[in-house]
Amino acid sequence: MMNKLTAIVVVFMASMLFAAPAFAGDKRIGILVFDKVLTSDVIAPAEVFGVATRKSWFSDYEVVFIGVERKPVITTEEGIRLPVDATIYDAPQLDALIVASAYDMGWLFKNDDLTAFLRSQAKTATWLGSNCSGAFLYAHAGLLDGYRATTWAGGEKQLEREFPEIDVVFDQNVVVDRNRISSNGGIPSYQSALVMLSMMAGTGKAKTVYETIQLNRLIPWSDVEAYLPEGKK
Repeated sequence: MMNKLTAIVVVFMASMLFAAPAFAGDKRIGILVFDKVLTSDVIAPAEVFGVATRKSWFSDYEVVFIGVERKPVITTEEGIRLPVDATIYDAPQLDALIVASAYDMGWLFKNDDLTAFLRSQAKTATWLGSNCSGAFLYAHAGLLDGYRATTWAGGEKQLEREFPEIDVVFDQNVVVDRNRISSNGGIPSYQSALVMLSMMAGTGKAKTVYETIQLNRLIPWSDVEAYLPEGKK
């Protein structure tokens, strides 16, 4: 039989295990993650916004991984284990939510709790982003109806066929429509993250991050700026 001190320790540990997550920043960029997620769709925005949070002008933000399931770690399609900061069941308050993708998204479409989470975040988050087939998650939740959007290169016809209320854009890496930003995924995930950062903090500051991660060695800044709405370039 456990003594009184042991009982107190057990209760304390249990309360810590199931307590709401504590976040460091006042504002949060949430990236939705799950088993078999494509690594590049997660790492690209995590790196862009992670570098930005180290700058004084963006230091009140932090990047957090939001898990779909109640588990502390997810494993990507490429076998990389990523710790989760919170789950959809913690109802985290986010300023931006970026949805990544996987080769098989079917099980996510059937998750009613996830759909409810996405709809709830759409009411409170300032920005919603998606990479690759992540657009289909928003589409299934009805959050892209009446918006211009894209998905993975080659998947545009499927998105258009299954969701005729979406104005699907073909052959374009990044699409911005009001507070929705979608991309083809993969390397263009960097472009979409920089576009979102430009919208949030200004193009000059986003360009600083672009140079810090040395993306300027691969693509010119004009390939990012081209996707910004008029008046934001």
